[in-house]
Amino acid sequence: MKPILVLGATGFIGGQIARAAAEAGHDTRAGRRRADAVGAIGDVPVHWVRADLEDEASLVDAMRGCGVVIHAAASYPQNFRKVSAEVARAEAEIRRVLTAARTAGVERFIYTSSLTTTAAWTAGQGPGRLADERDFYQPGSARSAYYEAKLAMERIVLDERVLPTVALLPTAVFGPGDIKPTTGLVLLEAARGHFPVVFDATLDVVDGRDVAASHLAAIERGVPGERYILGGHAISVADLIGLACRIAGRKPPTLRVSRGLVGGAIGLADALPFVSLPENIRMFRFWQALNSEKAARVLGHRARPVEDMVRDTLAWFATQGRR
Repeated sequence: MKPILVLGATGFIGGQIARAAAEAGHDTRAGRRRADAVGAIGDVPVHWVRADLEDEASLVDAMRGCGVVIHAAASYPQNFRKVSAEVARAEAEIRRVLTAARTAGVERFIYTSSLTTTAAWTAGQGPGRLADERDFYQPGSARSAYYEAKLAMERIVLDERVLPTVALLPTAVFGPGDIKPTTGLVLLEAARGHFPVVFDATLDVVDGRDVAASHLAAIERGVPGERYILGGHAISVADLIGLACRIAGRKPPTLRVSRGLVGGAIGLADALPFVSLPENIRMFRFWQALNSEKAARVLGHRARPVEDMVRDTLAWFATQGRR
């Protein structure tokens, strides 16, 4: 089999994909911008290559000879005050990547999209129906550069049909290897006892190792032009933080604040030009449980128990000197 290139291998999800690919015996190229960056996979036998999303020539060189490109390095815009500019930048980026892949003769393109592209209210669409691949974020319904850009990129990847492409939509990803950290920061801060309060919201959580396994499965089983939600378990914020606290030997928070109060605080923060909250927090009203049945049926996607995910995440942080 021809080599697999993983773009974004120095990041959390991309690193897990590259690790899984190498461990499965694939000839794995790991894309990075900086020559000294290894993310969380410095111990993995991959072939590091320069792959700058702003430099098409570097992308062509990195992709040449590869049968599959897994793109887990897409734009992550955060400036909600410049939505149009951020979307235009993201669209140019994904078109640059797709053009490079076609020039290099890539045969299959696996695109790591986002749960945000399914952000839709499902009320009135059937009792108890969870959002699934039929649902799409409605442009303009949130003041979010991230939500708008992610939908725009996914549409380009699937609608323009430059290559046989499968789009994978991980939900809230936790697990070992969260090098920055990103989502795992919630568990880390909970384990440190830094969450005196929680608020009413539900997340769909999944382990990055399970997300990586389904990316590899999509190479053979994914249907071009289709999107697959890679979810795991629906859990309340209170239960997730409480679980991390108990594993770390901390007392879980007992004080809860209402969604209305949280929404008001976010609105106040947005009104202040010197305050910039993370997009995932700003858009908490879109958090919801999701239906991963399609990925389970087609790709064999499976999600390990939440407790295992949380325990392994905290154990990995400990190995990195974070407690």
